[in-house]
Amino acid sequence: MEFLSNPETWVAVAFVLFVGLIVYLKVPGTMGKALDDRAAKIKADLDAAAKLKAEAEAALAKYREATRNADKEAEAIVIEAKAVAEALAAKAEADLAAALARKVETGKAKIAQAEANAIAEVRRIAAEAAVAAAREIIATRLDGAAKDRLIGDTISSVATRLN
Repeated sequence: MEFLSNPETWVAVAFVLFVGLIVYLKVPGTMGKALDDRAAKIKADLDAAAKLKAEAEAALAKYREATRNADKEAEAIVIEAKAVAEALAAKAEADLAAALARKVETGKAKIAQAEANAIAEVRRIAAEAAVAAAREIIATRLDGAAKDRLIGDTISSVATRLN
């Protein structure tokens, strides 16, 4: 019985009982299931992380595309605004030139009208002066018979001019 007094024997017996108890209580299956569950959870977390990474990359690509589009749109808006401003400036310049031309023409017309009025006034004054001078000459130099003959000639010339 030396076999029972040997401590190594008791260690071996305790080990066999321990392993038997573990197998009886299905610890390896439970641990395997727990490890499988943990592995499945880790795999699900990795899949979710990969999905989130893909979504983040897609969002980043979309953001970069939107930024490029926004830059292009801003550049197009600036170009269009410059074109509109140039068109407005050209139109304003043309309108100003047309307005100045109208004012010049109006000024020329007013000057021509004033000139025509001045000429008419000078002619009127000259005609009045000529009539007054003729009246004075007729009154001082012609006798009665010559006056009558002159009046008759004038009346007949007016009559022929009116007909």
